[in-house]
Order: sequence, then structure tokens, then C-alpha cells
Amino acid sequence: MLSSIDYYTFTNHILVMEVHHRIYPFSAIVGQDQMKKALILNAVNPGIGGVLIRGEKGTAKSTAVRGLAYLLPDITVSEGCSFHCDPQRPGEMCQICQKSEKIVSVQKKMSVVELPVSATEDKVVGTIDIEHAIKAGEKRFEPGILAQAHRNILYIDEVNLLNDHIVDLLLDVAAMGVNIVEREGISFEHPSVFILVGTMNPEEGDLRPQLLDRFGLCVDITGIMDPVIRMEVVKRRLLYESDTVSFLAAYAAFDADIHDRIIEAKKQLCSVNIPDEMLEMIVGICIDMGVDGHRADITMVKTAKTIAAYASRDVVIEDDVREAAELVLPHRMKRRPFSEESFDKERLEESINKHHPREEQPAPSDPDTRDDQEQPAPSTGITRFEADDKVQVKRGIMADPRVNRQEIRHGRGRSRRSVSDRGHYVRSRIPSGALSPDIALDATIRAAAPYQVSREGQCAVTIQRSDIREKVREEKIGNTMLFVVDASGSMGVSQRMSAVKGAIFSLLLEAYQHRDRVGLITFRGDGSEVLLPPTSSVELARSLVAEIPTGGRTPLSRGLMSGLEILNREQKRNPDSLPLLVLVSDGKANVSMQGIAPYKEAEEVAQAIREAAIPSLVIDTEQGYVSFGLAKSLAGTMGGRYVRMDEITSESIAASVRGFGM
Repeated sequence: MLSSIDYYTFTNHILVMEVHHRIYPFSAIVGQDQMKKALILNAVNPGIGGVLIRGEKGTAKSTAVRGLAYLLPDITVSEGCSFHCDPQRPGEMCQICQKSEKIVSVQKKMSVVELPVSATEDKVVGTIDIEHAIKAGEKRFEPGILAQAHRNILYIDEVNLLNDHIVDLLLDVAAMGVNIVEREGISFEHPSVFILVGTMNPEEGDLRPQLLDRFGLCVDITGIMDPVIRMEVVKRRLLYESDTVSFLAAYAAFDADIHDRIIEAKKQLCSVNIPDEMLEMIVGICIDMGVDGHRADITMVKTAKTIAAYASRDVVIEDDVREAAELVLPHRMKRRPFSEESFDKERLEESINKHHPREEQPAPSDPDTRDDQEQPAPSTGITRFEADDKVQVKRGIMADPRVNRQEIRHGRGRSRRSVSDRGHYVRSRIPSGALSPDIALDATIRAAAPYQVSREGQCAVTIQRSDIREKVREEKIGNTMLFVVDASGSMGVSQRMSAVKGAIFSLLLEAYQHRDRVGLITFRGDGSEVLLPPTSSVELARSLVAEIPTGGRTPLSRGLMSGLEILNREQKRNPDSLPLLVLVSDGKANVSMQGIAPYKEAEEVAQAIREAAIPSLVIDTEQGYVSFGLAKSLAGTMGGRYVRMDEITSESIAASVRGFGM
């Protein structure tokens, strides 16, 4: 425990630091108890594997992370070491400190190291000091963000927007505690143990399930809806802004108490015991909840022991297991596509009771009594369509038989090579114009090596303009798939909308693994409506596509124009994205924007889509024995692919989009 002198020093130190940096006190955050507990547990035991905080904007995610850092205890580091090595642990030191004859110990405050969304792999793991290599002829490692993060908090805001290979790399290092770098002939490794905190807004897209599983804990937070508690949030914030010094002083004691408990819990952790019956309960819960792999079991054990340590106990009890399960399992649970994602606490209690060593096992609830089906709403022009998931593609044909399927497929792959500072370094090339700052040092030196005998200079290596090579990197490029769907009162509209909704759901599930975005425009009556702006978010799609207005006339040209405008806007915002317009219609039109023949106007917009080089896919919904072929003709005008189906289903639509090379 802190003595009175230590307590005074600590509170005043925190007060000075927070006034200088204007850090809102951790203990002053109202509500969000589960988030704060998850952060504290990782501060006590970084081996838990970090925490992912999912929630809408303005829910104190980043405030809590920064507030935690300023109440954590100081760390002892080697003076001048870029990796903050602990002098008391020589076996875990970096290569430089291990070779050093004298190490001076200094105290350092733990800090929050932020990883920007635009960070490159070299910036994260470290790279070669180019200036030193050219001037001295020696290869020297230049530390990256993972070096700064060692023994600190690594904070990744909007982790779902980070390149997947960067996330993979970070999570691998977090699991091993060591960063191993091989760059331009240099092999270097250094310790990198940090408290990993990722935050994200689910409306901006999701993480792949494989990446979700790598986060030890996950907390879902929402805005506070209780008026009394919400008023308290506002009052505290206003007090903080009006008199920061007094506000920080009022909460310094509470922060000091958390600081004290974290230190004691760290000492207690190694002596916490988990009885076999509690271990059996943890394993049984993971099996009952249908969690794949063993990472959940191991993380639950670590978390339960840490909870016990923070509560000043040396034995794990049932309540520790229950609390650990609510932090470890929610993001690892299997769920039906686009069903509401919520942790079933009743199911957890059934599992705990089932594996309780002293109580009779209750009969499990009948899963067949649960009703997860969407119910149709009254007919008011806005219809709630259940997502169709039938798998049946009857036949598909191309509008232009001269178009080669393989050319389309290979021309629209998910990876693109470009000279930039993003993605994996795959090879080098001679610059064709102005020099890129992303120089391939290894290739440049190899190109210059044969000429060193004949060159004069004071540098160890003399580099000329002709020697310089730049890096060619490869990165995943996502697609922007925009559905333009006829929602007029034509025959089969109910089946069509259900199928489109199901296809969107199916394609968005794959957005976990790629950088895809899916949008939906419907046209009916006199105009069109953007029901779903291009997104990769499961949550946003489920909420916005639940109800779809139908009925009325068919303004086909307006729907196509809206699709063209949105995709043009998306291309300006993200030039690397690959667009695709998917028209689901029979090609018939009876409403014009400018008073000309409706179908002729639709053809003019289709021609504009072709001239904008936007790839397109037309799914013909025409039914009956008599075929007018309007959709097929429109596909030819757009220069797109044409598909006609005997039965419109979600999987047939999704399969057509995938067959396009998506």
C-alpha cells in the first residue's frame, strides 16, 4: 500500500501530469464499468492479450485509454535505450543492451503509443537507417512503433480500418512478446511486450473473425440512455473544462486507489491458484458456447486469475469465471449472418449451473422454442423482407460473347501492385519519373556495388541517380459493389427484394476478409433512394436494409444516374477501390427525368456508365414466356455482363457477383 508520503507524491505527480496534458481522470468516467475493468485487467496482466473496445463515437473509448496510462506505475528502463529495456531482466534485453558494458537505470512514466491508420509496415516494425548506411557504409536498425510500445500501451484507434497484414503482424508480436525484423539483409529482434488496446466503431466496418479471436478481451459499449447518469456525464465534463485543476484534485485520490490496487494485483497474480473444478467449468463453458479452438479457454483462465488478483484473492471462484466469460467469449461466439449480436447470459448461466460441482445440473432450454425469424410488417408500402438464402443458379449468359471471362476475372483481382508506401514490399524497379521516397535500399546498393572501384567519394558507398531503385508494393484492394434495384410495383418485387437483401448480407460477410464495401439504391415512383451507402459494416446494413419501400412506377434512368453519381464520388474518395454497378431489373421503364422516352433516357445513362469505365452486371428479372430483351440490350449499352435467372435467389445473385471476379 502507498504510505502517506508516497500517496502525496503520487497524487501531485498525477495532478501535474494531467494538468499539463489535460488528461481526463480515469476514475471520473461515468459508467462504462466493463470497459474500465477490461483495461485494468490488461494493465495488471498484459499476457491476457489486449482488449478490443467496440462502440459508437463519443463513448469515452480514447478518454479511458489515456486516463489509464497516467495512473499506471512508473517503469525502470535502461537510459538511452530505444526499446525501454528493463535492467532487472537481462535475459529480456535487446541486442544492444546485452552487449553494453554499463547500464544506467532511470525511471520513466508509461505512455500511450498511438498507431496511425496509415502506418506502413516499415514504420511499425522498424527499418534500415538509410542515412547512416550511405554515410558510414554500415547497416543499422531504425526502431519502429513496436519498439516505442515496449512496456507501454499500444493504442490503435479505428483498428478495423487498418490494413489486415499490419493487424496480423501486431497480433503476432503481441502473442510472442518479440519483434523479429528482417530487412535489406539485416536480421534484428527486440522485446515488445505491451498493453494492446484497439477501438473501433462497428458502423465503419468489421474485423475478420480470425483477427477478432486474437484480441484477448472484447467490450461492446453504447451511449448511456439513463437521463440521470447522462446528466452526470455532462456535469462532470463541464466542471472539468471550467476548472481543470480543482476537478483533477477531486479525483486524484480515486485514481491513486486504482493505481495502488493495480500494483498489489501484479504482485498477487503469480500466487493465484485455479482449482480443477473451476478449470473444468471454463472448458465446459467454451464447449457449450460452441467456441472454436483453445484460445478462449486459455484466455479465460488468465482473465479469471487476474480478476481474482485484482480482488485481492489467491483462489479463483465462480464469479471470476462468470465475469471472465463475459469479456472473453462475446467476440468469439458463432452467430447467424446478420443476426443481432448479443451475448446470451442465460445460456452462460445454464452452462455454469451444468458444470457446477455442487448443484444438480438443470435441463437445458429447448433451442427450438426460440424465434429468430423476422416477421412481416403490415402492408403500408414499406415492407420488411426476410433475407432469402436459397442456393440456385439456373443459367447465366453474357451480353457480349466476345468478352473473355478469364480476362475479367484476372483483371479484377483483390491485389494490386503499385509504387507507394503501403502494402508488402515484393520487388524493386527502376524509377520511370520523379524519385519515390520509398527507396529500395538493398536493390540500390546492389546496383551501385559493381561501380565502387571506379567512383570517387568520401562515403563508404557512392550512389548515383542511375543506381536508385524504388520499392514495388502489393496490397489488398477492395471492391465497391453498388446494387441498383427495381423496387416498383412490377411482378415479383417481394421475391426480388428478399433475394437482393440476402445477397447483400452474403457479400458483406466476406468483407471481413477483404476491403469490400456494398451499397443499395432502389428506384420506384418518381425517383430513387440510397437505402445503404457503400459500407462494410454488418451493423449498419442490418439496420438500414430491414425495411424497403416498394410499389409505384419505374424510374429506371433515375436509378442508374444515382448509381453513377455515387460510384463516381466513391472513386474520387478512394481511387484504389474497384467499382461494380449491379442492376437488378427487367429493363422496363415508364418514368423520365427530362421528359424524353423513358427507355431511351435509360440507355443514355447506361452509355455514360460505360464511358466512366465503371464495370457493370445486369441481372434480368423479366418473367413470363414473352421476352422483350430490354435488360440484355441495356447491358450491351453499358458494356457489362448480362445474367438471366430462372429463379432469383440471394445466392444466385451473390454467385453472379463473385463470378464477375470480385
